[in-house]
Amino acid sequence: MKYKKINIKTVFVLCSLFFVLSTQSQELKTLIQEGLTNNPEIQKFKLQYSIASEKINEANSLPNTQIGVGYFVSEPETRTGAQRFKISAKQMLPAFGAITARENYATSLADAVYVDVAIAKRKLVASISQSYYRLYALKAKQTILIENSALLKTYETLALNSVEVGKASLVDVLRLQMRQNELEQLSQVLEQDFLAEQTNFNKHLNRDKDIAVNVTNDLKILEDTIDAHPDNLSLHPELLKYDKLYESVEKSELLNQKQSSAMFGFGLDYVNVEKRPDANFIGNGKDILMPMVSLSIPIFNNKYKSKTKQNTLQKQEITFKKQERLNTLETLLDKAIKQRVSALISYQTQSKNLKQAKYAEDILIKSY
Repeated sequence: MKYKKINIKTVFVLCSLFFVLSTQSQELKTLIQEGLTNNPEIQKFKLQYSIASEKINEANSLPNTQIGVGYFVSEPETRTGAQRFKISAKQMLPAFGAITARENYATSLADAVYVDVAIAKRKLVASISQSYYRLYALKAKQTILIENSALLKTYETLALNSVEVGKASLVDVLRLQMRQNELEQLSQVLEQDFLAEQTNFNKHLNRDKDIAVNVTNDLKILEDTIDAHPDNLSLHPELLKYDKLYESVEKSELLNQKQSSAMFGFGLDYVNVEKRPDANFIGNGKDILMPMVSLSIPIFNNKYKSKTKQNTLQKQEITFKKQERLNTLETLLDKAIKQRVSALISYQTQSKNLKQAKYAEDILIKSY
């Protein structure tokens, strides 16, 4: 269960590297929870985990009981009579601890699949959050375009007044009208982009694509430092998965050693004997009952030796894969941190430019 807790905590930290919701933060959390409940990919991984867990019960079983029935076509004669048919039963028993080893191996595989569930949830939370922020960005751009369009209308009115008094030409008015047309075109494009992203968002939640998504109007920027040190990546679910896979290979080797041991079996043979009609003695027609003990020895055990080598090589492969993934995650994290710093610098610069643009706007209006 600890992987699930780490998964949710980590993803909210990473998703909040730059933005934080204020008045409607609870709405996004509710949408994320809906996605975790309804998303078919999450349900798929949960079913895979259920299947892997059920294999633990499958591992707790004995080999099939062997039952045989034979009829003597040519009845062999014995002193006590002719043998008519034979019934035998035999049960093999695995080496001591083999069943436990199989259960441990199946459990380790189920644990690895459970980490896949945590990874899938983490990715889904990130996808839902990113899609939500993209919707916010598109909506914010549309709001700005509306404001710019209204501002151009004001400029057009001022330009017409200037034309009447000879301080401006009709070319200035036409340029303003052309700019308004461009803004109208861009607004329509943004509307289509918003609808496309809304479909993407709704499908993450496994619901109808036309359901309206009401994003927040107040999205603030986090200027505080985020604690996202690379050392914390040791708890990343994608790295924990490799630990579980490594453990499953170790359990596989233990199972391999148990399977390479001898197997014991016990059984019982019953032979039906027909009475001799021409004799009368004690034991005439007495059936035969023969208990048996068997031993299965893997004399030719090359396959077990080969399995041991395969497990050794597989553990080395998993170690290298984990290191490769760790390097990739460290690169992505460092890139995300640097991009956050760059975005914050850009935000601060644009905030200053916005104030100066406001001053310039007031000057231009007064000049008209």
